[in-house]
Amino acid sequence: MDDALKSIGDRAVATLPGAVIGARMAYGELTLTAEAARIVEVLTFLRDDAACQFICFTDLSGADYPEREKRFEIVYQLLSPKLNQRVRVKIETDEATPVPSTISVFPAANWYEREVYDFFGVLFEGHPDLRRILTDYGFDGHPLRKDFPMTGFVEVRYDDEEKRVRYEPVQLSQEFRQFDFLSPWEGAPLPGDEKAK
Repeated sequence: MDDALKSIGDRAVATLPGAVIGARMAYGELTLTAEAARIVEVLTFLRDDAACQFICFTDLSGADYPEREKRFEIVYQLLSPKLNQRVRVKIETDEATPVPSTISVFPAANWYEREVYDFFGVLFEGHPDLRRILTDYGFDGHPLRKDFPMTGFVEVRYDDEEKRVRYEPVQLSQEFRQFDFLSPWEGAPLPGDEKAK
């Protein structure tokens, strides 16, 4: 089984020089690294080539690596029912460079691309309806970026008196306190300390 996937990876690298940058086998799975600007060409080859036949688009996801120059990694997962094989295709992009939309190759990529845009802020060039899909329309930022604050910027609550939903800036309910961690034996009395006397 590994030999069949390895030959598919070698074939993709040989057929699409510059588009498929590398092929790697790990744990019985094939991962292709592709040039972001040519992702449509790579996915079309994997779908239409007689030796591949990856006709099922199963997933598209993103990952954020802020320390990299191209911080976002977009991962496409494909399945070939005829060969009973899976392949993963990875591309990298930055915050400003849009990635070509793959809806023309796999229409099922539509909502996945919207999700990656919503959560990471990756732009998909040529997408017919690129707008938020899971967060609110007025949401500020992209919540799966590593630099997004854990508390968010806005909190949502229902005001029973006004009978409507209110959006308010996040207010932490606890002020910052100073703790003295130098001595574990001194500090505020704990319940039960009075029994020690």
